[in-house]
Amino acid sequence: MAKYQEIVGWISEQIDKGDYPPGSKIPSENELCRKFGISRQTVRHAIAYLIEEGKLTAERGSGTYVKGDFVENSSKRIAVVTTYVDSYIFPKTIQGIENKLTEYGYTMQLSFTGNTFTKERAILQDILDNGDVAGLIIEPSRSALPNPNIDLLTELDRRGTRILFLNSNYTQLPFPHVSLADKECAYHAVRELIQAGHRSIACILKLDDRQGHERYSGYLKAMMEAGLPVRDEWVVWLDTDDISHMKDNYERIRRRFEGCTALFAYNDQVAVDAIGILQAAGIKVPGRMSVVSMDDSDMAMMNGLALDSVPHPKERLGAKAAENIIHLIHNKDFEGTFEFVEDVIQRGSVRSIKK
Repeated sequence: MAKYQEIVGWISEQIDKGDYPPGSKIPSENELCRKFGISRQTVRHAIAYLIEEGKLTAERGSGTYVKGDFVENSSKRIAVVTTYVDSYIFPKTIQGIENKLTEYGYTMQLSFTGNTFTKERAILQDILDNGDVAGLIIEPSRSALPNPNIDLLTELDRRGTRILFLNSNYTQLPFPHVSLADKECAYHAVRELIQAGHRSIACILKLDDRQGHERYSGYLKAMMEAGLPVRDEWVVWLDTDDISHMKDNYERIRRRFEGCTALFAYNDQVAVDAIGILQAAGIKVPGRMSVVSMDDSDMAMMNGLALDSVPHPKERLGAKAAENIIHLIHNKDFEGTFEFVEDVIQRGSVRSIKK
């Protein structure tokens, strides 16, 4: 077998196995020379052969990429729209997106909505007006509420822009999403409390995002499966603005927790503020109240806390979203939805009260 045929066979095999998906960049000429111990001329012969076969495409000054079957927009820019950018779990998620897009030869155009419909609309309108992105990764704003921006997302799709939702989705639209499996992960979190002997379990959840509703479903599943009561007064619903000013709800939250021995919190931010309210009322964690949360952000280990929390995949989720939007750009029929299933990281904020 001629040396160039060995390279042709190896690259073809990687493509067939999915190791090099459509739109992905293959190793450079130098890397292939080192891997196979051959000259650049031989490598170029192999690449030229694969380009002729329609498996690869070369982009001047950028590299050689696996050719896709569906490339309606030749732009190498992806718009990334998140609710927030510079705090909590968002920096690591965005880093995961950017690293993977760079690996595929794409650039990122980043915007954030502040979890508001108004800003989301302005961003989407700007993307439509400029028309220079191949794909859109967007974290929905207030995803549990009817959305006034469905028309713009629908128009982007009509124009050929591939769309992928991040962390949640708008159920009115058929676009895929990459997220945490919120219901299942919440179920695991509440199960930890139940297995520690807790029977009266409160929860604080987010009203205006679908993650809050999915996590409530997980809470309900765990409680009902264990034959435990679910009382309305144990469930506190907060919207985005309420969460930003949780301490203003001090009396309401303290009163709702009376008689409970455990709390499932929507996320670490909510858990930290709830623990502050509990401590101000003389209720120690985990002495009198066990707490489990979600996201495993840096807040789970701040100010002497050691919070039991279900980890958000952060960088892994961002990388998966970037990978899937590239697949969608090259194959409109690609199934882009993926949900991460994670389990609780135990640190000591749950006390066993088993008899």
